[in-house]
Amino acid sequence: MRADGGIEESEGGRQRQPLYTPDQRRRRDATRWTLVQGVLAPVQFALFAASLVLVVRYLVTGAGEDAAAWSIVAKTIALYAIMVTGAAWEKAVFGQWLFAPAFWWEDAFSMIVLALHTAYLVLLFAGWGTPAEQMAVALAGYAAYVVNAGQFVWKLRLARLDAPRLAVPG
Repeated sequence: MRADGGIEESEGGRQRQPLYTPDQRRRRDATRWTLVQGVLAPVQFALFAASLVLVVRYLVTGAGEDAAAWSIVAKTIALYAIMVTGAAWEKAVFGQWLFAPAFWWEDAFSMIVLALHTAYLVLLFAGWGTPAEQMAVALAGYAAYVVNAGQFVWKLRLARLDAPRLAVPG
């Protein structure tokens, strides 16, 4: 961002608005929710990876149905935790709970991820469908989660690229 608030030109002549204004960047760095998100994100990813192994194992061998089901429940609880604290982070940084312009698409896709994980819980606890059908819904949620995680990793990269040009001298 230029000193006058305009958009800075990036490589290739394309223009990109910085992810954060200097004030938003200060709020991001000051809020405890940034640390909470930084801790929860890898925890959720570890739960996802372990659960994926258990679900695939069950679907391939038929063994470990309970472990696979409970791993999905644990992953879903972590998802809810990261969604609630992420909304608090967005409120602290951007002044609104969700769908701040800088993260609109990530939030929209997060709703799809949340809906699929919630659908799995409904199927599981209502006893609807076979375990394989229930886990297919969970796998759809996991595929959406991978896309959504990629969106957030991309935003982390953009924030790091913006950091040098938005740095406020000491």
